[in-house]
Order: sequence, then C-alpha cells, then structure tokens
Amino acid sequence: MPRSERSPLLLAGLLAAAGVAHFASPRKFDETIPAALPGTPRTWTYASGAAELALAAGIALPRTRKPAALAAAAFFVGVFPANVKMAVDWRHRPTPQKAAAIGRLPLQVPLVLWARSVAKNGEGR
Repeated sequence: MPRSERSPLLLAGLLAAAGVAHFASPRKFDETIPAALPGTPRTWTYASGAAELALAAGIALPRTRKPAALAAAAFFVGVFPANVKMAVDWRHRPTPQKAAAIGRLPLQVPLVLWARSVAKNGEGR
C-alpha cells in the first residue's frame, strides 16, 4: 500500500490509540485540563477521548474522511492549551519529563498539517 494510502489509516490509528489512553489512564490527562474550563477535568478527559475515537472512525472510513480529517485538524488546535498547561506545570519536573512536555508543543503543527493533508488527499478514497 503506497504511503499516501496509509496516511489516513496511520492518523486514525494515532487518534484511536490516544482515545483509548484517555479511558485507560484518565488521571494523567485530567492534570492537563485548564481550570478555567467548566465542569470536571474527568468529564473533559472522557469527552476528549470520545472525540478522538470518533475522529479515528471518521478518518478510517473513506466516505467521511474529509470532514473527519478537517475536524481532527481543529481538534489538534483545540487541545493546544492543554499541552501548554502541561508544559508549564511540568517545568520543575526532571529534565526528561520537562523535555517531553515542551517537545509536544511544536508537534501540534505537523499534526494539524497531517490532518489537513488527509482531508485534501483522502477525499473519495
């Protein structure tokens, strides 16, 4: 299978794995939820995990790939504040954890671009 045909499935797999992780280990995600959001962090953790699973399913299906991939791009932008909060909260942790938290920030850009590319190239496949 050519790389361009695998790309949507890889993105769907990444989102599915992240979605499952939100349910399997919610506590670590709860800590990244900004306090300014209404409701409990656990509600946001589960909602985020459910959204990732729904996006994964949408991207995996050719008929819904384009709108799901565009929604995934918006989702990656939307969770950026949680990644910033994590980087700020982890600034006093050991260097490897601090580096991981800070390293996640620029990774949002290629994720957004990847999702947009899947939306553009995956239409009708």
